[in-house]
Amino acid sequence: MAEIVRMPKMSDTMTEGVLVKWHKKVGDKVKIGELIAEIETDKATMEFESYFDGVLLNIGIAEGKAAPVDSILAVIGKEGEDYKAQLAAEEAKSVVHEVIAAPIVASPVPVVAKAATPPIANAAPVISSPRVAEILTNVNGDDRLKASPLAKKIAQEKGVDLAMLKGSGDHGRIVKRDIEWFKPGSFVQPATLAGGAITTESFEEIGISQMRKTIAKRLSESMFTAPHFYLTMDIDMDAVMHARESINQINPVKISFNDFVVKAVASSLRQHPAVNSSWLGDRIRTNHHINIGIAVAVEDGLLVPVVRFADTKTLSQIATEVKAYAQKAKDKKLQPQDWEGNTFTISNLGMFNIEEFTAIINTPDACILAVGAIKQIPVVKNGTVQPGNVMKVTLSCDHRVVDGVVGAKFLNTFKALLENPIVLLGQGNI
Repeated sequence: MAEIVRMPKMSDTMTEGVLVKWHKKVGDKVKIGELIAEIETDKATMEFESYFDGVLLNIGIAEGKAAPVDSILAVIGKEGEDYKAQLAAEEAKSVVHEVIAAPIVASPVPVVAKAATPPIANAAPVISSPRVAEILTNVNGDDRLKASPLAKKIAQEKGVDLAMLKGSGDHGRIVKRDIEWFKPGSFVQPATLAGGAITTESFEEIGISQMRKTIAKRLSESMFTAPHFYLTMDIDMDAVMHARESINQINPVKISFNDFVVKAVASSLRQHPAVNSSWLGDRIRTNHHINIGIAVAVEDGLLVPVVRFADTKTLSQIATEVKAYAQKAKDKKLQPQDWEGNTFTISNLGMFNIEEFTAIINTPDACILAVGAIKQIPVVKNGTVQPGNVMKVTLSCDHRVVDGVVGAKFLNTFKALLENPIVLLGQGNI
């Protein structure tokens, strides 16, 4: 019997994947462990290897298309094997499962949808949910127009020309909401006056990437479930600037200000373990190990690779690791082990000249540190006004885990270490 290959769950937050590239075509022989496809998850593009020996008989998802986890990816079997009846049965099971799981929303006019061939039941069900109707119709639907069957039906009823729309679904697919939100003239080529001034209302919409969907979901959950409060502090960076300049003159690995921040955070967490904690619903977990997530901006959003056991590493080790992670993130080559297991997170926008900001906690962490730019401003030292280099940091805390005094003590330790980097570095910490 042929083997059905399904879309794998390649990360803990993955709900669907995009088939980026097939390395095999129908009719090619495949072996166990051989690379057959590349799949984009919510965080990276990952290689997918075959679990079976045989011939690739069918490809269920075209390159560039998105599909939910467990949907049919391909069929592998013996050369010339008849797999179509088996494939049809598996597709029918998937439709039944999705219909059962779909929420039923009251509709003024019930929609009747017939089951796919072979029939799932003797009688066609009466469905009151447009989403369910769309699922059932999609089994034999025509996707050449990049529009869902339900969207096509509504567009026909309203007299809307699909060519005038830009879809908000995966890869520009037109869905129901695009028809409902459409306003005549929205996608007319904008008229311009001399000098390039736009005189016609217009806009452009793009589909949401897997990464952006996950970012939206996780940060919404964090913001609306964890009661955030914020602590802001100014730090005199003069000593760090001198120390960094001296180190980089003799050290083969160039150290950034962010590397000093990571090292100081790790040392401060060792002294204040309550900040290195997580809220788990019915208990609080205090982590004995210190794994610091470093927020890295990429084209589609944000990734957070993790520097593990950061308190045990030198500045050079931290610098090397962070640079390697940043490059892997931009190349979409991060693996699950690279972004899992953080106990604290740092988000640094100083390189973009942002003076001060607040960050949303990266669950399950209890805190996240937002780091701003180093600004040269007048400061009072020894009773006189002098030019000084000041960096603002803001600690976002989950009040279920960390109280104000605990967060304040952590920040004071962090400040003391950065303002006295000789204490931070010590023997053999460069």
